[in-house]
Amino acid sequence: MTVTETKLKGCFELEPTIFQDDRGYFFESFNQNTFNDQLGLNINFVQDNESFSSKGVLRGLHFQAGKYAQSKLVRVIKGKVLDVVVDVRENSSTFGEHVSVELSEDNKKQLFVPRGFAHGFVVLSNTAIFSYKCDNFYNKASERGIIYDDKDLKIDWVLKKSELIVSDKDCLLPTLENLKL
Repeated sequence: MTVTETKLKGCFELEPTIFQDDRGYFFESFNQNTFNDQLGLNINFVQDNESFSSKGVLRGLHFQAGKYAQSKLVRVIKGKVLDVVVDVRENSSTFGEHVSVELSEDNKKQLFVPRGFAHGFVVLSNTAIFSYKCDNFYNKASERGIIYDDKDLKIDWVLKKSELIVSDKDCLLPTLENLKL
């Protein structure tokens, strides 16, 4: 596995070693020891989630605050998405900055999203199956988020705004400037 830290400290892009032959391919999608050793962390994932979405569906930008904050390890099983993370750590030198990474069934990349980051993705293929591990359990009262089209974040979601399918709930999220952590 190749691990590359993004411009956002603590946020890593992971590329697995893929073994291919005439039968297909094999790769280790997760190994707790390898993950923690290569990232220099001590993460214990406690919950796995999966979503299915159609082209244009944008989910995000979400995170949990306080004692229910979550780190996530995200990947795409089928299809292709643009995955986006925003640093919302108040004392971070990269507060308000974001990175975008294309995750797909072809590149098999994963992204480690540490606690203190908002996360979202948009589906670029006809459909996508998105999978992620969390190191803390979901808590509704700790839900937070940032509106996907915050003018100060300047996120390029690749698709035209008219092509995006965003939930009513996500359309009501505050801007980063108005976010209450």
